[in-house]
Amino acid sequence: MTKAVLSALIRPLVEPRLPEWVEPLWFMDREQALEMAPDAEIGWFDLNEKEPMVEIARAATNLKWLNSIYAGLDFMPLDLLQERGVTVTNGVGINAITIAEYVVMLMLAHAKGYAQVVRAQDRHEWLMDSPGKRELAGERVLLLGLGAIGKLIKTRLEAFDMKVVPVRRSGGEGSLRPGEWREKLGEFDWVILAVPSTEETRHMIGEIELAAMRPNAVLVNIARGDVVKQDDLVAALQEKTIEAALLDVTDPEPLPEDHPLWGLDNAQVTMHLSGRAQTKMFQRSADRFIENLHRWHKGEPVEPQMDLAAGY
Repeated sequence: MTKAVLSALIRPLVEPRLPEWVEPLWFMDREQALEMAPDAEIGWFDLNEKEPMVEIARAATNLKWLNSIYAGLDFMPLDLLQERGVTVTNGVGINAITIAEYVVMLMLAHAKGYAQVVRAQDRHEWLMDSPGKRELAGERVLLLGLGAIGKLIKTRLEAFDMKVVPVRRSGGEGSLRPGEWREKLGEFDWVILAVPSTEETRHMIGEIELAAMRPNAVLVNIARGDVVKQDDLVAALQEKTIEAALLDVTDPEPLPEDHPLWGLDNAQVTMHLSGRAQTKMFQRSADRFIENLHRWHKGEPVEPQMDLAAGY
């Protein structure tokens, strides 16, 4: 029997389908998980807080495979897991559909001034003109990140007749290489961040990049808050050197109540809700885990595996 230490939150979706060779140990809280962790060969240690997950992973000295619903696991002790030879599967792609839809919603809402329409309705005021007159069709988009989410964003925006130029290492097919996009920032109306959080991407957008953007440029961040130098972004928005920022992620999270981003008319903060705007997240993750259990037992690769050295 293979012992698997699993969050009780996923139990109703997983337990009836567990194969006979798996001995599940269900935990409700940090203390239970820490007690069980040393026995775990397979672990699903997800909790709402990150620090306990790190503790549990460190305590799981016999761990062979770590699974998570989180796409970004940069907060975990990846060096230690790599040293121990642990295979890690994350939640990449689980939320891709809803996040891609969220990006389209944010862009359309900004282009049409929809927030002002809603506020007018709250005031029972009949507007005589649209507060937003921007059309997506024909505008140019720089898409930084062409993973599971980025690919879906690209196809959806192309359906609106937008010109989407992705950044990818291989280049080609109308894309830019990682070293080429900065010098071309002034060619785009929208800049979308859909990259993982790594040392390479941290603060990739700062004062220099913001200054290179068009005055009508809109920055959309559904990646991680730390890929943007937030103080530089606040300054650019206050000075209106770019048109707006649509931010599903911030640094830190939650954003402090007195942070200036809350009060800027040209900033939209959506509280990291894009991946949660669905009902299928846990079901999709459970289905993937069960499929991976069968692969694991047959000695086949589980998916999607993190590159622990790269951090994603």
